[in-house]
Amino acid sequence: MPDNEVLVAILNNHLDFAILREKHWYRIPVDSVEKYLKSCWPPKWLAFYQTKTFGGDAYAVNYYAKVSDILEVYRWRLFPDEPRNDPKSNRRYRQIIVEPIRRLPKPIFSRRQRRIVFIPTTWEKFDQAVEINDLYNESPLEDRLWAEFKRLQIWAERQELVTVKKKDYLLDFAIYCVSGKLDIETDGDTYHAHPVKAAEDNLRNNDLETAQWKVLRFASHQVRQEAVDYCISTIVENINRLGGIDEGKLLPRKINLNEKGSYQLSLFDPLK
Repeated sequence: MPDNEVLVAILNNHLDFAILREKHWYRIPVDSVEKYLKSCWPPKWLAFYQTKTFGGDAYAVNYYAKVSDILEVYRWRLFPDEPRNDPKSNRRYRQIIVEPIRRLPKPIFSRRQRRIVFIPTTWEKFDQAVEINDLYNESPLEDRLWAEFKRLQIWAERQELVTVKKKDYLLDFAIYCVSGKLDIETDGDTYHAHPVKAAEDNLRNNDLETAQWKVLRFASHQVRQEAVDYCISTIVENINRLGGIDEGKLLPRKINLNEKGSYQLSLFDPLK
């Protein structure tokens, strides 16, 4: 199946859920499609990340549906009972017509109850996902590190949106520790070697460091050839130096790496 045929979108109110369930359509502003979704449009499937308003179903993907048609319409056609003199009435939307929604056997949950907007992904990743971070389909480099993180139970957040000095930055991986925050970046060497991009990276790093993010960058060959021996060992060293992973429990969790793989300290193990 082709890449990015599933689009995970936000569902943040009961009215939109009722429309989806009873009228079988969902809407996305045209300007959002053009800004965020050009490279992965049109989707063949929609899945829906529900926010805190949904109680027991909150902060998870519980429902999905197959796309049957996509139209471009004005808001006043979608909501004819709204006043026509409202400035929003002429806003253009992509109206996505879907088949009846289906409920997943198990929800795809968010560990940190994170905020998302859109996640384009593959059917394979959607079908196998356990948590939200399993869905991301940004690059093989990220997938390589994410596989190691899962093996070690380092619950990072992928493509975390951080706003610093009124600028938005997407972090490849965000790891929240007791005494600080780590931004892990997997760089495409050619892309980031460009002088303009290098200058942008410098500004980005300075902004994030000022906001108390510690930035670690790994080159493509390091992720491909030294993911465990260099990348993971460096990340783990920084996690432990920052007091261990903050999981909202009584004690933070530090990670020990040994010749056989890894060992995570439990609640009753001494912290070193």
